[in-house]
Amino acid sequence: MQPYVPDVLPIADLDFRLLLPLVGQANAALARYDGLLQGIPNPAVMLSPLTTQEAVLSSKIEGTRATVDEVLEQEAGLIKEGEKYKDIQEISNYRTALFAAREYLESYPIRLGFVCELHRILMDSVRGQDKAPGEFRKDQNWIGRAGCTIDNATFVPPNPFQLPDYLAAWEEYLDSDDIDFLIQTAVVHAQFELLHPFKDGNGRIGRILIPLFLYQKRVLSQPMFYLSGYLEQNRGEYYERLKAISAAGDWNGWIAFFLKGVRQQAEENGRRVQQIRALYDEMKQAIQETTRSQYTVHLLDAIFSKPIFRTSDLARQLHGEFGAHEKTTSSLLRQLKDAGILLELEPGSGRRSATLCFPRLINLAEGREVV
Repeated sequence: MQPYVPDVLPIADLDFRLLLPLVGQANAALARYDGLLQGIPNPAVMLSPLTTQEAVLSSKIEGTRATVDEVLEQEAGLIKEGEKYKDIQEISNYRTALFAAREYLESYPIRLGFVCELHRILMDSVRGQDKAPGEFRKDQNWIGRAGCTIDNATFVPPNPFQLPDYLAAWEEYLDSDDIDFLIQTAVVHAQFELLHPFKDGNGRIGRILIPLFLYQKRVLSQPMFYLSGYLEQNRGEYYERLKAISAAGDWNGWIAFFLKGVRQQAEENGRRVQQIRALYDEMKQAIQETTRSQYTVHLLDAIFSKPIFRTSDLARQLHGEFGAHEKTTSSLLRQLKDAGILLELEPGSGRRSATLCFPRLINLAEGREVV
């Protein structure tokens, strides 16, 4: 099989009779979602559960097996070894890359060097760390059954000698304005996957780029629109639509699939944002009524950012950032536990502090019913 030769960007001869109705529906749903985002005072804190869920689902597409609960447990020090720990580390790296990207995009546009830095973060100390993290491939690779030769591959990405030119054209396309920003986002993602520029981790980097590109285009007020839920639910069609581009030049089928996903995920994410906002407001009132503390909001933000935590870690955080005394924090947490807001996952023992969790937020992040 010969290496794939990517189409020139922008894509010519699209079927706008098919795509424009889907564009209108997706744009409207995304605008409603962003309206909800803009109404949240501290989205990075309040929507931290959505970011964690995105990292879990995007990694799951690549075969990683871990839940939001397990990621949070590992961060609190409850899971320290084994295959599960390795899976969780990959997910944690994905989330770290998302946070780093958000900070970078405050000042700079997406560039190839930035994409390489995201890849370096993603592959740090996990499976694939021996596959040139942060560097575009210099060898020919291919996709197929384990152990297959290039002749039996299902897809052979572009020749590595031509790859720099294709990547430069892709970067130039990022800076242009296509007929519609959502169509352009679909093309940006698919073209990156077809270029397959890294030895490993291409799918996850490509999915990270979706909210980043929308944010760069100022379509989103925050780079926090996550599509991996839809792509994971429709994983088979996701791969088939990408494959149909390389096999038959079917960009229309891919873009239509992508636009349907944006509409569906925007609606789902919007519902989740409303639920999180309602839970935050409810807990703000409940914690204030329970503790009568000046640290109510600080405590609530800390719990939303990290809904499974060691009490000593949270005490250090509140003391370092707001001057709260350790005994004060211990008293506050005891009151919240007695009120049933927090649950104890692991009791303290000797010098090891107790591990608590905020179950209603975790259930929300996992998509379970909140009661």
